Amino acid sequence: MVKLKKSTSSSHPFILLFISILSVSISSIMIKFSDTPTSVAGMYRLFISVIILLAFIPWKMLRTVVMNKKEWGIVVLAGVSLGLHFLFWMESLVFTSVASSMVILSLQPLFVMIGSYFLFKERASLLTVFCLIAALFGSIIIACGDIGISKKALIGDGLSLLGTLFVSAYLLAGQKVSRKLDANVYSTIVFFIGGTVMLVYNLFNHYSLIDYDSSDWTYFLLLAIIPTIFGQYIFNLLLKSIGATTVSVGIIGEPVLAIILAFLLLGETITFFQLLGGMITLFGMGMYFWSKSLIGGMKVGNNR
Repeated sequence: MVKLKKSTSSSHPFILLFISILSVSISSIMIKFSDTPTSVAGMYRLFISVIILLAFIPWKMLRTVVMNKKEWGIVVLAGVSLGLHFLFWMESLVFTSVASSMVILSLQPLFVMIGSYFLFKERASLLTVFCLIAALFGSIIIACGDIGISKKALIGDGLSLLGTLFVSAYLLAGQKVSRKLDANVYSTIVFFIGGTVMLVYNLFNHYSLIDYDSSDWTYFLLLAIIPTIFGQYIFNLLLKSIGATTVSVGIIGEPVLAIILAFLLLGETITFFQLLGGMITLFGMGMYFWSKSLIGGMKVGNNR
């Protein structure tokens, strides 16, 4: 698996972040292509990822892990939050468009920034806040195209909002324990707990767990590899080096990539609002990461 080293250049985490954002952007397209229950797809997405990650766990290092009950409780909370995020967000795609669901999901940096202030005492600079507001403003412009479409779309938007709240809690919990638990171990545990949450939901609703075609199982496998291993796992890996707020800001670009992919693969039209909002979002993101790299360069210079 990919590992960040202390000697890695400052640009390396952002390259990994782009790869992970591109990977998770594909998930919404894949979900739209499949007719399987979204909760079943989410469950196998996480369980198959666990099987893959088990081969990369540093078993000898587990003996050196020192965590108290509260910290283990945070890990469990993260896993439950991840499961509920997938449950609500993936289901939202049944009711609303890829663009609308992804745009609401992009509100998570706001929730994460607020949570980071109270949990980690992280203070954002005025430039950072401006960049975030610009990116969020672009997302709101994109969403304008879906306002008032139907009650069904509003239900989907509500589910997406719930999924956003839970993924924000998931990222914050991950940052809380990222310095004490290896990313492979952490990801394996939270993916398993998240998959179990969805398993309980599937059993409660009497969904079939095995009666699926070979194409569906291929779809489950691809969901595990692309948006989960190359997406969610890398997010967990980056929490230690760049923090939950920066990871969540990067995820703002996910709607823009998803809209482009939906246009190319699903034939969904790109409206004027989506085009304008996407450009503003990318501008805000670009300014944010430029400010981060500038601050990082200043710190390196001061340490010389």
